[in-house]
Amino acid sequence: MAVPKHKVSKSKRDKRRTHQKTDAPGLSKCPQCGEAVLPHHACQQCGTYKGRSIIEPAE
Repeated sequence: MAVPKHKVSKSKRDKRRTHQKTDAPGLSKCPQCGEAVLPHHACQQCGTYKGRSIIEPAE
């Protein structure tokens, strides 16, 4: 079984973890109402997707 010979310093550990951060989701504007929505999702404010009414708008 692999056992570390030396303690890994905080600096070395943190350098390894620099690429594990999460990115903020990319948002786009709804063409109908201008609200920020996730791509490929129906707008929760006006209920449209690709210019068609899909769901009833939230009140």
